[in-house]
Amino acid sequence: MRILEADKVEILTLQDNYIDVTALDNSAIIQRASPLKDMQIKSSILAEHGFSALVSVHAEGKSSSLLFDFGFSEDGAARNAAILGADIHSVKAMVLSHGHSDHTGGLMRFSAMLKKKRGVEFVCHPGVFMRPRYLKFGEEIKVYFPEFNKDTVLKRGFKLVETKDPYPLLDGHALFLGEIPRVTDFEKGFPIAHREEHGLEKWDAIEDDSGLVLNVKGKGLVILTGCAHAGIVNTIRHAVNITGVEKVCTVMGGFHLNGPFFEPIIERTTEELKAMNPLFVVPTHCTGRKAIMHIEKEMTGHFILNMSGTKLTFTA
Repeated sequence: MRILEADKVEILTLQDNYIDVTALDNSAIIQRASPLKDMQIKSSILAEHGFSALVSVHAEGKSSSLLFDFGFSEDGAARNAAILGADIHSVKAMVLSHGHSDHTGGLMRFSAMLKKKRGVEFVCHPGVFMRPRYLKFGEEIKVYFPEFNKDTVLKRGFKLVETKDPYPLLDGHALFLGEIPRVTDFEKGFPIAHREEHGLEKWDAIEDDSGLVLNVKGKGLVILTGCAHAGIVNTIRHAVNITGVEKVCTVMGGFHLNGPFFEPIIERTTEELKAMNPLFVVPTHCTGRKAIMHIEKEMTGHFILNMSGTKLTFTA
């Protein structure tokens, strides 16, 4: 499926798990959020266990943007967007990586910011609305995800697009990846994720997990994930397969390598990433401290530390 090249791709992180307003590593690629306003220390950016990003594409003298995921709390990511001066009203599409609440929580606040702009596409896998979903730590301990249904989207004036197939966005300069094939032998999903279907409990493979891909002229693909429950390596391979573009510029997003279920595959995942040789690797959100430290050590020249409020710019 063809994806058009962009002269520049910008990813402004509106929410991530980490923030350090004293970071001084700004560069042509990295721009950190500043707590200063009118030469006074005014406010900090919020960090929460969630993810949200404003993605902008610049090509042929024009620019367009979409919102990818909406953060955890009702107002965390939206508050950061206001502090950062992000132009949310300009977005042409809302894209949801999967139906977990650390990615859906801020939808109502963002929809209020778009209340005068109806008909914006809301693109997701149809499985995002599956309920009930929960994490099962034992027969007596089941932690449920909040309700999230189609009415939540439709009542706010969005044009709902449910698709398991890749879907073009921003006039062909971006692609929603659709359902991601599980082909690796080590990315086996989240063992405690469950859901109910027709009153019966079953393991939740989180088939709705997806991502986004863009294409920087001469540099290759920029692949953005929410949690990569399908596996970050599976996600990259799918993006390469559907676009036909083998060169990878950037792999960014939650890689879900945190905790005892996933720490055993940190090294294998890192080796696979090294073999794909992206120019940049940007682990966020649920990747986990141990995995981030390992990736930084093994891929020093490619690693970028992300945080809430960081804007990354990838140019031709």
